[in-house]
Amino acid sequence: MRQIWITRAGRPEVLQVREAPDPAPGAGEVRIRVEASGINFADIMGRMGIYPDLPPLPVVPGYEVGGRIDAAGPGVDQSWIGRDVIAMTRFGGYADVVCVPLKQVFPRPAGLSALEGAAIPVNYFTAWQLVVVMGALKANETVLIHSVGGGVGIAATQIAKHIGARVIGTASAAKHGEMRAMGVDHLIDYRTEDFETRTREITGGRGVELILDAVGGESWKKGYRVLAPTGRLGMFGVSSLASGKQRNLSSMLSMLAKTPWLQFNPLRLMNANKGVFGVNLGHMWREIDRLREWGDALLELAAQGIIKPKVAASFKFDDAAKAHHFVQDRRNIGKVLLVP
Repeated sequence: MRQIWITRAGRPEVLQVREAPDPAPGAGEVRIRVEASGINFADIMGRMGIYPDLPPLPVVPGYEVGGRIDAAGPGVDQSWIGRDVIAMTRFGGYADVVCVPLKQVFPRPAGLSALEGAAIPVNYFTAWQLVVVMGALKANETVLIHSVGGGVGIAATQIAKHIGARVIGTASAAKHGEMRAMGVDHLIDYRTEDFETRTREITGGRGVELILDAVGGESWKKGYRVLAPTGRLGMFGVSSLASGKQRNLSSMLSMLAKTPWLQFNPLRLMNANKGVFGVNLGHMWREIDRLREWGDALLELAAQGIIKPKVAASFKFDDAAKAHHFVQDRRNIGKVLLVP
């Protein structure tokens, strides 16, 4: 098999393709011939050396794949062999062959390609947790989604519109036309406009019921201020840590200095009638039964055509560095994938 390794912390060029013997599935596992592997910002932060959950380097990153099962381990029904599936991987997904526990595998709905399938687990599960499980978004409420053109942003938009909510999104101006076509009601160019000021203008000064923010630092502070009474701020990343393409201590210190530690204290939250919560799907592995419930609900929506992942681009394994550059240069609208 072929795998993409993070050989050391650094720029995208530290990614390296290596060969290894095909693994054999263990008890309760299946082996998948991978047709597509998802790229996520956690992989990029891991490559930069600023993702605390990454195992010691060198390591094969990757949280999700789409492909076909070609072998089943002891205790697994052999009828799984030959089935098209989507799977969650706890690292190791940047490979053309993976072995995973059957609990982490979902049958792929008819009409959903392997590339679209590989775009579901991280982005759509995260969006579901943010919007439905913890954000409790309701019809006629308003959600502000940062980086609305990214994988989580598009997933959250589709879920929010299905609920009947209004969506405000931040994105560069070049992405506005396509995002409007996807149903975003109002767009803010984060490069030239202050999202706090524009959100107040759009909502007539009231603010929003839910914010999805993976930027961190100053963005959390401004977002908290623009929450309406009973509003919730959902934090699911700190992309402001990755201002360049390798670890930058000044960016890390700046983000920490701008984080609103004092605003997020219990007494202020009670008096403001506001909520703050965090989401890290990578820490939900002990809750696999809950994740399966979310996956079943999402795949049913996919089968009905209510949600549909948007693939921005796919790159061959040998071009993994180009794929990471593509994401960090913010060129994508939708998911970026690796194909063996």
